[in-house]
Amino acid sequence: MILVTGANGNLGSATLAALHARGAAATGGSRTPGERMRRLDFDDHVSLDLAGVSTLVLVSAGYAEDDQVVARHAAILDAAVRDGVGHVVYTSLTTAGDHLGFALAHRATERLVRTSGLPWTILRNGLYAELFGGLLMWAGDGVESAFGDGALAAVPREDLAEVAAVVASDPAPHRGRVHDLVGTPITAGQVADELGVAHRTVSLGEYRRRLLDETAGLLPFQPPMLASIATGIRHGFLGGTASDLTDLLGRAVRDPLATAVAAASAARPEASD
Repeated sequence: MILVTGANGNLGSATLAALHARGAAATGGSRTPGERMRRLDFDDHVSLDLAGVSTLVLVSAGYAEDDQVVARHAAILDAAVRDGVGHVVYTSLTTAGDHLGFALAHRATERLVRTSGLPWTILRNGLYAELFGGLLMWAGDGVESAFGDGALAAVPREDLAEVAAVVASDPAPHRGRVHDLVGTPITAGQVADELGVAHRTVSLGEYRRRLLDETAGLLPFQPPMLASIATGIRHGFLGGTASDLTDLLGRAVRDPLATAVAAASAARPEASD
């Protein structure tokens, strides 16, 4: 049995759907489980029952400070060792993202995975095309960003989910391997062109001010995380490509530009009227 953590989240649910589409015996785990899912609350160690799980797809439990994220991952890995899980597939962060504000939790978890004694595979996921489009800020008749002319080798989330399903369905050939899953470079200007609007660049200082002063609902760790993404793209650190994604998919990747355009369009103020 394959078990996917975070199965009510975007990546987890897409991975579980991809596994079912392949006919794999798979279930999900979540702190709020749906039908035929397991309750898995990384903060409640008693709930971490992985009995009968052959392959664990550990979807990163982000959206918290680094120490909490790493502690959560350590707890589920301890449970995997205790319950005899046969292989762990961890969804990490692209190698090019080492400098990003949320990289440490991923690299620390990779170290835990490698030293767990379990067979493992690490999927270093590129940043989502959906995220890139969603971070563009609508202003009047155009969009603004702090990305400048920088490119992001963005990946549609569905492609990353499919790769996770491919690897989890037959993990043995991927034992001890790190796959760098980056896509096709796209720019904010290209997204704006597809939308038929102008793109204007704002300074990193202005972007940080907006995050701190004008963006409701952000947790304390999120403004520096988002600012690190902006400066990484702006200065050309996240545009590199690799072949791992297409090699594992066995086909061309989905168009990240179209995905980013759809996400930006959905965020347009008129779309919610």
